[in-house]
Amino acid sequence: MKNAVFIIPKPSLLTEAIEIIEEIFKEIDKDADAQKGGQVFQDIQGDVYEMLLSEIAQAGKNGQFRTPRHIIKLISELAAPKLGHRVCDPACGTSGFLLGAYQYMITQLDKNKDNLLPDEDGFKRNSRPALLNEKTKRILESCLKGYDIDVTMVRLGLMNLMMHGIDTPDVDYKDTLGKDFDEENLYDVVMANPPFTGSINKGDINESLKLSTTKTELLFVEFIFNMLKMGGTAGVIVPQGVLFGSAKAFVAARKILIEKSELKAVIAMPSGIFKPYAGVATAILVFTKGGETRNVWFYDMKSDGYSLDDKRIKSNGYGDLQDIAEKFKSRDPEKQSNRKGNCFFVPKKEIVKEGYDLSLSRYKDDVFEEIKYEKSDIILKKLIAIEVGTDTEKDQLSKFKGGIVQELLELEGLLK
Repeated sequence: MKNAVFIIPKPSLLTEAIEIIEEIFKEIDKDADAQKGGQVFQDIQGDVYEMLLSEIAQAGKNGQFRTPRHIIKLISELAAPKLGHRVCDPACGTSGFLLGAYQYMITQLDKNKDNLLPDEDGFKRNSRPALLNEKTKRILESCLKGYDIDVTMVRLGLMNLMMHGIDTPDVDYKDTLGKDFDEENLYDVVMANPPFTGSINKGDINESLKLSTTKTELLFVEFIFNMLKMGGTAGVIVPQGVLFGSAKAFVAARKILIEKSELKAVIAMPSGIFKPYAGVATAILVFTKGGETRNVWFYDMKSDGYSLDDKRIKSNGYGDLQDIAEKFKSRDPEKQSNRKGNCFFVPKKEIVKEGYDLSLSRYKDDVFEEIKYEKSDIILKKLIAIEVGTDTEKDQLSKFKGGIVQELLELEGLLK
């Protein structure tokens, strides 16, 4: 809305606009009333705002792009923030992760959450902060913290949180990888999709970061680890190159996840997840600072419930979203040891032996199905019948002196 001009030239037009807005708010109240068949997770003001955000089909100047809300809901389920937890997103953009954590915590506080209807992605969410008492609402709002390097994104993020009922959002304009940022061991939960911009100037990097690299995707892995309290959990989206890059900095970043944390899950996502913004293949990493990695849970996501082209049309069902959430919560190394399926465990010692490689394809057993074809002479007879018709007598085939029929006949002769 930079330099936007909004002029209403006639009083009658202003009156008409106010009447339309009043009608919209009546529909909002009606749709959110569960006693009249509404859905408590429905938040039309927020939905309208997020619809406008989704119209931004280009990546920002710093490489940021909007994370799909169903992926945010999935990561909220995996990280599972609780009331009183300090939650941070160091590259928050439009504050989608902060909002996702907020709505997840509201839902967990709802005594009737088991009776909630699932949304279009299969998640149960309560988006009505009015159900909370003032003390609980203040605690929830005070535990959310966001940062972004783009002033426009900070404004969008603040507005997004306010439109969803968070009266005092806390989102600051700051370069979290920069030298003047100093927030270590502060947060219980970090949820983020940091930008994959390539690299930054070496002289601008925070001195607390020890990785010898200028690649932001690697620096953010170390930075998020530093932000967490001991026992804190992170759910982070990274490009899949982080999982298998052979350069020293890539290996060192993965060592942090394996040796200094409990790496709980690596969820490989298909490359269409972030279209139309980008086609890069990504993965979700879930890890807890200070824990001990014994086995890493891998999941091969094939579908997120939407088409993987630029249109991202909703498909039937929920894709793999609910299966991931359910199996993550009930994961068991003994029960999920078959590597031919979509999820399985890999022991730490095997990962170390493979040079800390975390690519799913390194450990998954490929399943090859034998395809049985018809005999060659039968296939040739069918091809000939397609060309000349099924009612052509065998002795009439000799009249075909050229073309594909003649070549097929010659092949048939060679097989006899």
